[in-house]
Amino acid sequence: MNNNVLIKAEKLVKKFGEFVAVDNIDFEVNKGECFGFLGPNGAGKTTTISMIHCVLPLSSGTLKVAGMDVSKQPRAIKRIIGIAAQEDNLDPDFSVFYNLIVYARYFDIPRTEAQKRAKQLLQFIQLEEKTNVLIDELSSGMKRRVVLARALINEPQILILDEPTTGLDPQARHLIWDKVRSLRKQGVTIILTTHYMEEAAQLCDRTIIMDNGKIIEQGKPEILIKKHVGEEVLEVVYDEEIVGYLKKTFPDAKLEIVNDRVQVFSTQPRGIFVGLLDKFRNKGAIIRNANLEDMFLKLTGRRLRE
Repeated sequence: MNNNVLIKAEKLVKKFGEFVAVDNIDFEVNKGECFGFLGPNGAGKTTTISMIHCVLPLSSGTLKVAGMDVSKQPRAIKRIIGIAAQEDNLDPDFSVFYNLIVYARYFDIPRTEAQKRAKQLLQFIQLEEKTNVLIDELSSGMKRRVVLARALINEPQILILDEPTTGLDPQARHLIWDKVRSLRKQGVTIILTTHYMEEAAQLCDRTIIMDNGKIIEQGKPEILIKKHVGEEVLEVVYDEEIVGYLKKTFPDAKLEIVNDRVQVFSTQPRGIFVGLLDKFRNKGAIIRNANLEDMFLKLTGRRLRE
């Protein structure tokens, strides 16, 4: 395995009975990068991450973490991974500080060392003043930060963040982003799942897009956006005459009708829409930069999945 590759999957498959949750996928995660798993509900993201963390056994294929086989060395792998689960599964009967101390026991960290790390981590997540506060007295944003601190108590090489900012207000979300960036600078390899496309664009060096258990695309977010959507998007109020004009003017562009607006995606160079603004100004026409959400919806569709 390449010295820079920390996680490598080849022909990875996970079945639950006849249902194929992960269908013959290959991917590599490099040391020190933030790697995103994106996809609709049921795409196979959580199942894949559970195999990385040695929670679910493989059905077939190979999966190695830091050169170790997940099927043969699960205990050693778990020792180098920290996981911040989506649910806030902190112990409500314990204080913030004691939640970290108790969790440190799973890694056989001596109590004195655990106390030292817990204090440093509470400083890192800016919750020193909540050291002795019970979990139920914290806000949702504070709980998410404690979950992050707990995931770091074993000083992991790999940090798994499963929907780390779901339900948080913008201030709390940006604080988590700042901490993720700081950890990455320290050399921690981060695996991120999120439904917030802006979050993935802000944090991820590379992403894979999964759907129906398969990888349908992978690469750097900015490159994927340009490849599938282009550089800019024209939005204009829906009107049959406008749709006809756009199809005639941009025969190679993709038109998508969303509610009462038409979105026009083109891979042509930046600025091609500028001349249309005057023509459609009274129709509320705007030009905006294409983003990861545009690309994601183009590849996976807009239908809501449970």
